[in-house]
Amino acid sequence: MTLVSKPESESELESRVLELAGLTLSQLADKIHWPVPENLKHDKGWIGQLLEVHLGASAGNLSEPDFQNLGIELKTIPLTAKHRAKETTFVCAVPLLNNIGLSWENSCVFHKLSRVLWLPVEAEPMIPLGKRRVGQGFIWSPSVDEMEDLKNDWEEFMELISLGQVETITAHLGESLQIRPKAANASVVTTGIGQSGMRKQTLPRGFYLRTSFTNQILQSFLKPEQ
Repeated sequence: MTLVSKPESESELESRVLELAGLTLSQLADKIHWPVPENLKHDKGWIGQLLEVHLGASAGNLSEPDFQNLGIELKTIPLTAKHRAKETTFVCAVPLLNNIGLSWENSCVFHKLSRVLWLPVEAEPMIPLGKRRVGQGFIWSPSVDEMEDLKNDWEEFMELISLGQVETITAHLGESLQIRPKAANASVVTTGIGQSGMRKQTLPRGFYLRTSFTNQILQSFLKPEQ
């Protein structure tokens, strides 16, 4: 497999994104000699990893944006036949400890969402995984109103976490963001703060963008085929 060098500019990244548009996942996998899984049940991150390799993403599993030198995060959007987001978008893990003094501008959510490369990918179940096509990607930054909505949600969530009320947070809270458990099963636990202020074992959690939020972004940038 030939590793793709990291893009040195936003325009270079956009050129690479343009080259991917319309290609199937099998075509992309063949280029780097990757096998295509039968489905994503046990390979949920496979599509994102495949696209990262072709685009030269460098951050891996770090908390920094995928294209570190450009400050751009890569997010794939699985699309329905009606060009709608099929599911929520994972942003980053929720910090459950050591949050004193953490501000919105220093948060992982802020850094991950300040500049995003969105890559739509077909996700209809009747289309075999290898035959699903990559759509036209685009680079986005939140508007002033979108950033304010994200900040308000984040601050509300972090206040609850700091007060030891993480267990009261459900997927119904938040207008743009939501918090959900991100572990594969209930046996995976991490340490958080309980209502007594003492540390306790709890499920690891992640920040996710609601589909309503990502669909607003899609409507602004994508035009459905006529």
